[in-house]
Amino acid sequence: MLLFTPGPTPVLESIRNAMSEPTLHHRTPEFEAIFARVRENLKKLLNLPEVLMLASSGSGAMEACVRTFTTNKVLVVNSGKFGQRFAKIAQAYDIPCTQIEHSWDTPVSVEEVLEAFRADSALDCLCMQVCESAGGLRHPIEQIAKELKALKPDVMIVADAITAMGVEPIDTTHIDALIGGSQKAFMLPPGLSIIALSQKAINMANERDVGFYFNLKTELKNQVKNTTAWTAPTTIIQGLDKYFELVEELGGIDRIYAQTRARALASNEAMRALGLKLYPKTPALAMSTIYDEANASNLRKILKNDFALNAAGGQDHLKTSIIRFNHMGLIPVYESAWVLNALELALQKAGLRTFDGTANAVFLHKYYELLQ
Repeated sequence: MLLFTPGPTPVLESIRNAMSEPTLHHRTPEFEAIFARVRENLKKLLNLPEVLMLASSGSGAMEACVRTFTTNKVLVVNSGKFGQRFAKIAQAYDIPCTQIEHSWDTPVSVEEVLEAFRADSALDCLCMQVCESAGGLRHPIEQIAKELKALKPDVMIVADAITAMGVEPIDTTHIDALIGGSQKAFMLPPGLSIIALSQKAINMANERDVGFYFNLKTELKNQVKNTTAWTAPTTIIQGLDKYFELVEELGGIDRIYAQTRARALASNEAMRALGLKLYPKTPALAMSTIYDEANASNLRKILKNDFALNAAGGQDHLKTSIIRFNHMGLIPVYESAWVLNALELALQKAGLRTFDGTANAVFLHKYYELLQ
């Protein structure tokens, strides 16, 4: 079965082999050396002065950031399941919260965020996604962060980049906490979350000293010494070390970014050429999401049963209306070509379109054009 869901992504054989090495104790010089390499590679990748790794899914990192960086009241951008999650975390801890809510295909605008902060002086933290993976939507986080900091320099900006980290360059100049997860572009099993921190966020985490297991002050104290407060997910961190080694072998992260962008844009163009509707108004590079309320469920079944291709459906009201195809990670171009070929064949089996090879012709032409 070819796994093409937008998380978890497949684990490459070379990464699986790295994780199958004898387990290292997390309080040894051998593991600390690996931890140090991974920390430095993450800091370089994300262009922020400190990075923490937690033994949790991304939701643990989200919880830590909401609790640590909201002093008075948080504004949450809710354009999907994971924007909702930020709000639910705030509500679980009785943290005052207001939301900007949109349909799951619609990004928030810069002006909406600025107006919310102008209207409510209690707001001191913004939590939002870079890519809202519930619908494959990209928010203009970099522009929002820049203009919000100009309006209110002391605001804390928390960005969930779980499905954007390692997919595209993210300008973190005005972001205080950038959240990532192991099971997306890093092509690792779930279980490791990442928080990259600005200097302002480092200072605030040390001052606030919030929580127990997800206490960022405690983790900062330990991780600057290349160890962790609690038991580290050692095998996943060994796999992440291998991931960075593979990136260098493949020509560096900028080359990976270029290939991912070409793969995503070329896939979108091929899907449009098949007469399919892309769901989000501003598609993220992490995935392609098509909307077909009448046929999405059947197409997914055909893809799985006839072509051994596992694509993702939606959640909640979109459960049977969308199909999401992954672009995150070190994906060979021939796999993406096969996915589009299978999709076109599935359309024929469903009686929606006659197969004529359009998808691959459009995809390959656009992909190599973009990489020139």
